Amino acid sequence: MIFAAFLAALSQILLKLSAGKKYKHIVFEYLNPSVVIGYGILILTMAMNVVAYRWVEYKYGPVLNATSYVFILLLGKIILKEELTKKKIIGNVFIILGILIYSLR
Repeated sequence: MIFAAFLAALSQILLKLSAGKKYKHIVFEYLNPSVVIGYGILILTMAMNVVAYRWVEYKYGPVLNATSYVFILLLGKIILKEELTKKKIIGNVFIILGILIYSLR
């Protein structure tokens, strides 16, 4: 499930890359490689999550999927060269703390 969360984060980065570009026609905003691959990966991650629930307890699913926010922060910094603000870092620290607290109970 954590790998699926990473792939979901990667798909979000691809979609954001595509959103930042200008296209000649509105159709190409939706039918370009970044969007098609991004949504394809997103569909794949949904299928991976369904399969993963065979072995993961239902109460841990949303907690494991919350790691995607951390991956988005890291991939945004690495690929998109986004700035790491205090708010982003504090928000991700709370997400990580929530994951740890919930998984250690």
